[in-house]
Amino acid sequence: MREMIYRGLYHFSVARQKGNATDPVKYFAAAENQDLGIVKQQRKPKVKLIIAPFPEQQRGSDQFFFPSSSQIPLTTAIQA
Repeated sequence: MREMIYRGLYHFSVARQKGNATDPVKYFAAAENQDLGIVKQQRKPKVKLIIAPFPEQQRGSDQFFFPSSSQIPLTTAIQA
């Protein structure tokens, strides 16, 4: 992170000499300078993926994702 700030300060000093910038905070936060990587974008919240075929119809049921089965699973049904 420190290297990014030093690199960003170099770019700011060049812009200041040209008369394009006066405040480093405003310079780093400007949309055209986002590629410098000093100010990070806010992350999007994680969204849970719903894999149900018709989630709006199943949302109130106890088995939201998969229906329960009363059959014995095949892995435990085969016993010697």
